[in-house]
Amino acid sequence: MKLNSTQISFFILGAYFDTGRFHYLYFVITVSLYFLIIAANVLLIVIICMNRSLHEPMYMLLCSLFVNELYGSTGLFPFLLNQILSDVHTVSIPLCFLQIFCVYTYGIVEFLTFAVMSYDRYLAICHPLHYHSRMTFRKVVVLVAVVWLYAFFIMAVFCLTIPSQLCGNVIDKVYCDNHYIMKLACSDTTVNSIMGVIHTFTVILGMIIIIVYTYVRILRVCFSGSKETRHKAVSTCTPHLFSLFNFSFGVFFELMQSRFDMKSLPNILRVFLSLYFLTCQPLFNPVLYGLKMSKIRNMVKDLLSG
Repeated sequence: MKLNSTQISFFILGAYFDTGRFHYLYFVITVSLYFLIIAANVLLIVIICMNRSLHEPMYMLLCSLFVNELYGSTGLFPFLLNQILSDVHTVSIPLCFLQIFCVYTYGIVEFLTFAVMSYDRYLAICHPLHYHSRMTFRKVVVLVAVVWLYAFFIMAVFCLTIPSQLCGNVIDKVYCDNHYIMKLACSDTTVNSIMGVIHTFTVILGMIIIIVYTYVRILRVCFSGSKETRHKAVSTCTPHLFSLFNFSFGVFFELMQSRFDMKSLPNILRVFLSLYFLTCQPLFNPVLYGLKMSKIRNMVKDLLSG
């Protein structure tokens, strides 16, 4: 049966299951995690903005990353908290599309920021004498602006190509996802598929090449350079690599789950894996950089101690 999208007023989220009295426990855990994410990211954003010694390209990029963590988590957590306490797991079409927009732009900004950060580390370690002339304040602002504007633009284009006719309204997930809505389409979704392939093999693949290339060059410099160069590379690149691998791990499992049949896995594990990159990454980043970056760590200590 074909249903016009104007006839469907809501989607049903089919991945929720009966947790009995434990839904209050899940609510407390989720709201605590959300408050921790807000507190950690806001703390580091304030520290970077308020201390002129941190107004350097690397920290400005980190500030953009922390803002993105707040943006992405806000696109999920309030919605998730409401669904945990609700007996009927439905979401209106406008709110569903808004969440898709937020989640996907969060992912795009996160990945593109990692690519820009890898380029920044490449210049700082491989071309230290030209670093400040190549990574100026203006250039960093332009790069950050391009990252955010591109993410918003590409998702606006994708939203305009969402099919108008749907053959159902059940999404087998705990939050809205574009891929699952495409599965409900009655009409041909070839245009969406082509756009996705073009985006993957141009921008995403291009960013992966940049990241791999920059770190290969950094490794070459580390092996041939001085002990001081190796220490600088390890201290600044380790958090970035850990964060990149953690995000990639979460996105990989999310992609595998949406493209392949994973119903053999326990339901709670599938839910956890689908939420991993949206719930753990926003807390992982500020904690990791707060502990590993000595300037930030010392300023956090000074702020908390008095």
